[in-house]
Amino acid sequence: MAAATTNRITSAGLVPGLHRSEIMVCQSADNLNSRGGSWIGKDLLSYTIPLVFAQLIIIFIITRTIFFLLRPLKQSMITAYLISGIMIGQTVLGRIREFSDLLFPIEGRMVLETLGELGFMLHLFILGVNTDATMVKRAGRNEILIGTSCFVLPYVLGGLVVYTMPHIIFIDEVTQHCLIFISIMSAISSFPVITTLLADLNLLNSEVGRTATTSSMVCDFCSYFASLIMGFLGISKRFTRMGVFLSIAWAVATLTLVVIAVRPVILLIGRRIPENGSMRETQFLAIVVLALLCGLVAEILGQPAGLGTFILGIAVPDGPPLGSNLVSKLDVFCTGVLLPAKFAVSGMDIDLLLAGTGTTTAIIEFIIVLGYVGKFTGTFIPAVYTGFSVSDATSLSLIMCCKGIIEIAVFITLKENAMITSEALALLLGTMLIVTGTATPLVCYLYDPSMRYLGYRTNSILHSDPHTELRMLVCVHNEEDVPTLMNLLDITCPGRHRPLSVSVLTLTELKGRADALLFSGTSFVRGSNKVNGIGIKPSKNTPADRIANTFHAFRMRHHGAAAVEIFTSVAPYASMHDDICTISLEKGANIVIVPYHKRVSFNGDLAANVPAIRMVNQNVLQKAPCSVGVLVDRGKVAENQAIRLGVTLLRVTMLFFGGPDDREALAYCSRMADHTHASLTLVWVRKTADKYPSNLDDHEKDIDAELVHKFRSTHAGNDRISFKEEFATDAVDTTRVLRALKGHCELCILGRYHDPKSELILGITEWTECPELGVIGDMLATTDFKFSVLVVQQLPQGTAMEHCHTFEPMGSSSRHSQSSEVSKQYSARSYIEPLKL
Repeated sequence: MAAATTNRITSAGLVPGLHRSEIMVCQSADNLNSRGGSWIGKDLLSYTIPLVFAQLIIIFIITRTIFFLLRPLKQSMITAYLISGIMIGQTVLGRIREFSDLLFPIEGRMVLETLGELGFMLHLFILGVNTDATMVKRAGRNEILIGTSCFVLPYVLGGLVVYTMPHIIFIDEVTQHCLIFISIMSAISSFPVITTLLADLNLLNSEVGRTATTSSMVCDFCSYFASLIMGFLGISKRFTRMGVFLSIAWAVATLTLVVIAVRPVILLIGRRIPENGSMRETQFLAIVVLALLCGLVAEILGQPAGLGTFILGIAVPDGPPLGSNLVSKLDVFCTGVLLPAKFAVSGMDIDLLLAGTGTTTAIIEFIIVLGYVGKFTGTFIPAVYTGFSVSDATSLSLIMCCKGIIEIAVFITLKENAMITSEALALLLGTMLIVTGTATPLVCYLYDPSMRYLGYRTNSILHSDPHTELRMLVCVHNEEDVPTLMNLLDITCPGRHRPLSVSVLTLTELKGRADALLFSGTSFVRGSNKVNGIGIKPSKNTPADRIANTFHAFRMRHHGAAAVEIFTSVAPYASMHDDICTISLEKGANIVIVPYHKRVSFNGDLAANVPAIRMVNQNVLQKAPCSVGVLVDRGKVAENQAIRLGVTLLRVTMLFFGGPDDREALAYCSRMADHTHASLTLVWVRKTADKYPSNLDDHEKDIDAELVHKFRSTHAGNDRISFKEEFATDAVDTTRVLRALKGHCELCILGRYHDPKSELILGITEWTECPELGVIGDMLATTDFKFSVLVVQQLPQGTAMEHCHTFEPMGSSSRHSQSSEVSKQYSARSYIEPLKL
């Protein structure tokens, strides 16, 4: 049959193919570039290059539009790719002859399909780079049980039904052949698909997310092992024993070549990339060429090219600097532009309307649904057995039932190799869209990782005995955060009569890997000079090692008075707060110290270093189960290194306006009062008219007054402790008090929340830039002030104390818990007695 348009010099016809009759297209060799033919009336889309450009643009617009519409339903980009491919295909737009002939003619498929395969191959390489195959070694007993069960149960259940069903009802040979592969595919839970879904839902570093990540890796290994056996069995039926031996030999040779020859080259390239730098162009091109070479070798051995690149990707070290550089350079273009073309071309042959209502359709759909039921059950039962709640086990089971790009690619490959029919492909994709599309919003509704710590409240500083151990969690994003934190900890640890337990959490953004990490690093115990009982390990001079060594030095300076434990979190910024809150809950922290998202620039102003850190701080302030301190570092505390040598005093000022947050800040300052190298000034700002701030009721006024007087009487006669009482009538007087602090302190400590209706700050709230610091804290963080600021919050705003539960940290004694004080409503006595100033 000849082409319909006169400008398109093409012809097409049916020829015998490998599995069925296929369409062969003959096209003019000069039909590549239009060379301005549109100016003389020629059809621009009859040329290859303009047609491909138009196709990519249309696919991109349709895909992004669908993704935008589906975002409120928590759907992934892969779902949008699949739906756009189906829409372009015969199900929707492909039925419009004018549309398909104009933009997606037969002769325009080959180039688009080649670009799509290239994008898919490189996307698999990216997925391989993000994959850490050694995760299986770290899998615990629970993850192995869940991962194995969620594969074996649907695999065995589907196989038994497929084997017994032909003995019950009549099934034609083609359908029976399809059911075998459908039952096998139902057991797969792909690691890249699960981790991508968890990243979209911000659940990578949650408890359910980590279990799903490791379990999917175990399930992947089970499916690879089963497919390997099935493949060799299939080869043995078609070929001689020598053919089977050669097939196995070539597969082993390919893996050996990647591990022995290619991986050392990649590791050598990775070692030459700076720690926080980017890779050179020659290094990037060398790895891309190696990826193409592995794809070529896979094609020569009769395997898909994507399999070769995926294996190479696994051989590439994940994470920075190599893995993160590769992902950042390849991901956007390959995944955003080329990959949708793969689904568009595949969707042209998919017609969901082929799914009829006959017996064959019902049988195929029954096997598909049975596979999902088996996978859900195979995950749910062992999850409940290993200690998950019913709600969390349901969420985990729904996650493991989700399928994505790997399964879609396998479905399409099975269809192209005539292993399943077009009807089976339509049913598989349609059911996958329904299950995955329903599961993701259900998981968001059922599972909130913050619920494990939102309902609990660890001891605040105010309610803890000052002579017991103060438990602090300090968060470090990079080495610049360490000096100020070190001096802050130094003046917080006056001696053995007030011991300090510090948990250090090093936070790193997840880059170039698929799974989030949270692990305990080097643990230092009070009174011990050994690390984990085997002595101090030599430093490798990495940033993490230098941070750990610095806090080890702090522990040695306060020998017997301080304990330090190091943790490392590798997670996306969107869910990094989960690790912070989890560690604070498990360690029973009294306060969490997080760095401010702005740093001092070269001209002395504060500038945003990593804006995403602000989101982390906001989430911690909102969800933390304990008090939170936001440290605005201007270098003044870090510069005062002499406090460690006892040469000079670190001048600290406490601003007290009243309220729960200011009381918590004062309780923290009381920990510094006995330190010989710190001077403390308490500035009580009061309203002139009635001697008390108008934003507090009488009960709160009594609490504030008694607490301040208790502090004064306790430290009377201490020349390092001073007290000032400032009276103000409005925000102007408050500003005057704040400006008087210039040049008189290196660190100012205050509470976060103050009533915005108070006359003392009325009008200032309109200029607040960073609400996470509070009204006064935000003002002190402006360029008018040069000292560092610590803003303390006692409870997330809006959290009622009577609705919180107490939490007894693991391994802590009863003296570390004030559950009776926390569980009851606050009273004046309950605020004063536990502090014992």
